[in-house]
Amino acid sequence: MAFRGPEVWLWRWRRNPLKRRADTVEAWVVLGAWALTVLAGVLAGWAAARSVEHGLARERVEWRPVAGRLTEQAPGKASVRAGAASGDRVWAKVEWTAPDSSVHAGQVRVAPGSAVGTEATIWTDRQGRLVTKPTTADQARVRAALVGALAGLGAATLPFAGARVLRTRLERRRVDQWDTDWARFDALRGRPMG
Repeated sequence: MAFRGPEVWLWRWRRNPLKRRADTVEAWVVLGAWALTVLAGVLAGWAAARSVEHGLARERVEWRPVAGRLTEQAPGKASVRAGAASGDRVWAKVEWTAPDSSVHAGQVRVAPGSAVGTEATIWTDRQGRLVTKPTTADQARVRAALVGALAGLGAATLPFAGARVLRTRLERRRVDQWDTDWARFDALRGRPMG
């Protein structure tokens, strides 16, 4: 690979007697496309990350732990191991009382073999509906960053793809123009056209 100096990187902006109007238009299209790509990606990523982080923070404030009781024996055998991994959990039916004193039922993951009446911590929203445990602030930041990065990449794709299509059309037009000019030049030199 040959060394690329600053002149090679900025070839669209150099003065050149063979440079055409189409070359100048392409240079501005490339510059505008990169600016739009970066701007769209950064703004969309920032907005998405902020929205996700705000939503997860609201969940941490609004969702509350509630004590529920198992209404049936959990499937499986009780684990004798202390500190069983969270992967050793099974679904079981549970009942809890919402803030408005209404009784609700649902399913939560508990240790295998848990007896009827075993207390299980569940999470509910303001209406007393069963929800998952809210994310921690650190988990929310990671999730927001990932969603923001994906949203930024997705938003940056549109101006980038549009610029590629426009550059392809400009390139096709430039090649057709070169063919016409070379045919005219050959005619001036006395060569037959085509």
